Amino acid sequence: MKDKKLLVAISGGIDSVVLTELLYKLDYNISLAHCNFQLRGLASNQDEAFVNALAGKLQLSIVTKKFNTKAFAKKEKLSIQLAARELRYNWFAFLLQEYKFDYLLTAHHADDNLETFLINLSRGTGLDGLLGIPEQNQNSIRPLLPFSRNQIEQYAKANNITWREDSSNSETKYIRNKLRHDVIPALKEINPQFLEAFSNTILNLKETQKIVANSVNTIKQKVIVSEKKGIVKLDIEALYKIPHSNAYLYELLKEYNFTAWNDIYKLLTAQSGKFVLSNTHRILKDRKHLLVSPIDCNSEPNFYSVDSLQKSIRTDSFEFSVTPVSSYSTKINSNMVFIDSDKINWPLTIRKWQEGDYFYPFGMQGKKKLSKFFKDKKLSVIEKENCWVLTSDAAIVWVIGYRLDERFKISESTTSILQLKISEK
Repeated sequence: MKDKKLLVAISGGIDSVVLTELLYKLDYNISLAHCNFQLRGLASNQDEAFVNALAGKLQLSIVTKKFNTKAFAKKEKLSIQLAARELRYNWFAFLLQEYKFDYLLTAHHADDNLETFLINLSRGTGLDGLLGIPEQNQNSIRPLLPFSRNQIEQYAKANNITWREDSSNSETKYIRNKLRHDVIPALKEINPQFLEAFSNTILNLKETQKIVANSVNTIKQKVIVSEKKGIVKLDIEALYKIPHSNAYLYELLKEYNFTAWNDIYKLLTAQSGKFVLSNTHRILKDRKHLLVSPIDCNSEPNFYSVDSLQKSIRTDSFEFSVTPVSSYSTKINSNMVFIDSDKINWPLTIRKWQEGDYFYPFGMQGKKKLSKFFKDKKLSVIEKENCWVLTSDAAIVWVIGYRLDERFKISESTTSILQLKISEK
């Protein structure tokens, strides 16, 4: 680590000041970053002045930033604590990239770890939530995690280290502070070695988590049918055959930010079309499968116009191209068709299909509603939602990726041919 460029998050409190002093004495290549959340008036500015003075004394580079935390929390509808956390780590991520730091170091310690464990426990969590704070998470490292708050205080006093006290830490209106001042002291009174026992429990849970991860990876091979275009398809019948299927379903889906787990478990026996939402994903019951797909917060247009001079159109799902050609292939290709150029009128339109749409499927007699066509092809709800059509005037030329319309096919009298092609992203 001596050859790495390190950014230390410093508040001015005892933990981050001790971490800074230790790294300085050990001659690490460190710079400091301080967030002024402007939540405590003059005291917040005094914290900033203190860390600037410390950086000057140690001859370390420092960068500070003031945040309008209350305004951000109101705008994003977050608690003050969550708003401060988001502002802090977004800024740290920017600094790491902008100034090419190798790692961010924070001063979390063993008592912080216990508080996080209890917070997650009180809110309801799986095994991952009981593992506490990781010592390293990607490029974030927490060197003081093995040490207690008491050990840090003893070191600071023995080495005449000064720090700033945050008065808000004594308030019990925040759950973390209430645990710190009311709950954890009671636990330590019951067992003076409680923190050491807790650390051993965390180690045991981490070993258990490895066993669970291996088991889940094995089950994943049996349950997940496919993963493409961001959509994960799970086989319900395969899930039923697995003992403790709800537990495995939780492990398979926890990364998608779901919280309504009882509703998800009920999807296994629900009617097709039922779904559950998280803030980022949807899980949908579709016949014999559960389909997990991202929620598109920035939904793309449902309509694109293609004039005769355009060579291609790029959508969020695929790239569409139209090319004049002198010959064509009769081989069936779902992503490429050939049409008689004289049978269309420009501009063409690419749009999402709609209820009531019909076309004349290539190779068949008569017209067919798209809803019936989709049903015959046994398309999932998500596949139907993502289906596009190419139209000329009001007539469907191509159900894109599925079937050409009979009315626009190449015939013996065709003199001008167009190749229509999509390239999936």
